[in-house]
Amino acid sequence: MIHSSQRFSTHLFSRIVYPNLERISLPWTVTILSLVLLLLLPITALLSKSFSIGFSEFWRIATTPVAMSAYNVTFLTALFAGSINGVMGTLVAWVLVRYDFPGKKIVDAAVDLPFALPTSVAGLVLATLYGPQGWIGQFFAPFGIKIAFTRLGVFVAMMFISLPFVVRTLQPVLQEMEPEIEQAAWSLGATPLQTFTRVLLPPLIPSILTGVALGFARAVGEYGSVVIVSSAIPFKDLIAPVLIFQRLEQFDYEGAAVIGTVLLLVSLVMLFAINSLQRWGQRYAIKS
Repeated sequence: MIHSSQRFSTHLFSRIVYPNLERISLPWTVTILSLVLLLLLPITALLSKSFSIGFSEFWRIATTPVAMSAYNVTFLTALFAGSINGVMGTLVAWVLVRYDFPGKKIVDAAVDLPFALPTSVAGLVLATLYGPQGWIGQFFAPFGIKIAFTRLGVFVAMMFISLPFVVRTLQPVLQEMEPEIEQAAWSLGATPLQTFTRVLLPPLIPSILTGVALGFARAVGEYGSVVIVSSAIPFKDLIAPVLIFQRLEQFDYEGAAVIGTVLLLVSLVMLFAINSLQRWGQRYAIKS
């Protein structure tokens, strides 16, 4: 009788203090625990490790000449690769949606190859192709142009891994655009260039920018392919993820944590930009 009374009191207290406790479902609990274990705790550990040395030391490590050179190679090369893929990815998506040709399904499946291919294998393939004796690199070697093991090789690797983001982001939008829109513009006297710039391009811009942002964020964090196709020499083609690994090899955990925190902050900014672009695209779709 006493145990029953205690259980009733405990249940009554929990209902008063936590009135929504019974509404917490198992999927909700598993989701929260997964987010805490996989995202929140690792990020908290990284920030705690990097800022434990003090802000002045954090700033000194984050702004060393080697780190600044790695940021330059990483961010500028990734931005350039994402911008080029914004154009090339739009062209590829347009061809896959608007044209039928032999082997179309094979080409469409090949676009996802950077997703499925291990990054180390991708780096090995690119180094083999663009090396001085490679199938493609041998044609540039007589002119003194070296692709593999230079910053140009880093650019090629970043383009390879970021292209699918633009194509797959743009394809659903192109599939929803009816060809009759172009025909209506032509019937009103618009030239092909005017039809593209004034009718087709505006609805595609949010998706293109979102794909470019996703590709840029992916390229910034790339390691496996770049570490093989580049020489990883400071002030030449060393990227920030490889610099982190070098610091870990030297047992400089604080330095690696600082560089990782800088990349984390940039990734958070990119995540905010991607979400803003998606909201802008939704508002544009509503207005149109």
